[in-house]
Amino acid sequence: MSGDLLIRGVEVEDRPGVDVRVAGGRIVEIGSGLSGQEPDLDGRGGALLPGLIDHHIHLFGLAAQAASVELDGQTSIEGIGRALRAKAGELSPGAWLRGVGYHEAGGEPLDRASLDIMVADRPVRIQHRTGGLWILNSAALDEVADGATPPCVERDDQGEPTGRIWRGDDWLRGRLAQSPPSLAGVSAALARRGVTGVTEASVTNDPAQADVFARAIAAGEWRQRLMLMGGGFLEAPADGAFQVGPVKVLLDDDRLPDLDAVCATIARARDWGRKVAIHCVAAGELAFALAAFGLAGAEPGDRIEHGGIIHPDAAREIARLGLTVVTQPGFVAERGDRYLAEVDPTDLAALYPCASLMRAGIKVAGSSDAPYAAADPWAAMSAAINRTTPSGRLLGSDERVAPRAALNMFLGDFADPGGDRRRVEVGAAADLCLLRCPLDVALAAPDASWVAATLVGGEVIHRA
Repeated sequence: MSGDLLIRGVEVEDRPGVDVRVAGGRIVEIGSGLSGQEPDLDGRGGALLPGLIDHHIHLFGLAAQAASVELDGQTSIEGIGRALRAKAGELSPGAWLRGVGYHEAGGEPLDRASLDIMVADRPVRIQHRTGGLWILNSAALDEVADGATPPCVERDDQGEPTGRIWRGDDWLRGRLAQSPPSLAGVSAALARRGVTGVTEASVTNDPAQADVFARAIAAGEWRQRLMLMGGGFLEAPADGAFQVGPVKVLLDDDRLPDLDAVCATIARARDWGRKVAIHCVAAGELAFALAAFGLAGAEPGDRIEHGGIIHPDAAREIARLGLTVVTQPGFVAERGDRYLAEVDPTDLAALYPCASLMRAGIKVAGSSDAPYAAADPWAAMSAAINRTTPSGRLLGSDERVAPRAALNMFLGDFADPGGDRRRVEVGAAADLCLLRCPLDVALAAPDASWVAATLVGGEVIHRA
């Protein structure tokens, strides 16, 4: 079902029994008892919402995850080895083996030697759960590191590669020269969750990568609205296939860049007419980012990505600078027990805050950071509302938000995440999420199973 249609019997802005007419990709009429010749979509009393936007996601990483070994929770060398060997048995000879979600959790860090013991007869690459580190075995290094290598390839005291590659995604991708995975499955999965738009937040997005996204859109693999971040210059295509978002600045707490260089990046972003989004998981990264914005100047729409630890004094500075925080409450639900065991107790109350930032007048937008957490905004809403860990423990009770505030974190516009929520109103784009039930019922127990249909520009891209 696509094109013009009449959505009957839905709840709109808490008003039941409403009909909504869509034409030309936009909402053109809202009322009761509407009639017309266009196809009907029976809402059966469910709430009709603006489609959800995931404001920070990594699409090709998410697409590749389906073919990867999930190592989250595997902390022993023996457990990791068993998981890798089991997957290797399913692959053709010589095919690359990819693992994701690895974390040391106090154990011995992986390197090429330990991976060689596990799997030596095929190339293996393992991604750390932070996304900032790849570990390769010898067979993989032989394929990508022949000759001189950039500084991202770690070497030991004898000058030999250890197998660890730090923030080397761009270099590694070029060396692998593999075709990008299809985005069709990711698009369909997000549609089932009512997602009509995403911000692709990878710092490695450049004109070549943007062209890959444009081809996926043209081929029908990608159905949602798309905004691209990137670390450098990007230009929106003439056909409007995607929007260009903020310039991304990636920080690592143990290797912070030169402050003047980051200020220069902010200045370049202004020359390009773009905002700036700075990756800040740790408190040190946030302090650095706030110093950079303070020196270079902040503008409405500039963003702090993640906000993993935000203490009250930092929140006050964020509010003073007028920055938006794009965060991932889902990490509390997925990793909360690990945080309780590993994070400094003085930081626990400041971990992925939401409610305190909102009280301070800061715009707070929701996202998944998938594939590093589940690509499910409903699970993130539940986490923001309840703040419970996998074992049911409460983490940050003062940071719990009301159900509608949790939903609104995913209803902000691309240009103003965390700002005024989009509404189902005449003139708005027909990017819509139809639920099976009234809104209050869904928000009492947020879950993607409530989604009955998803529309982008009036076209139904998912119908349960």
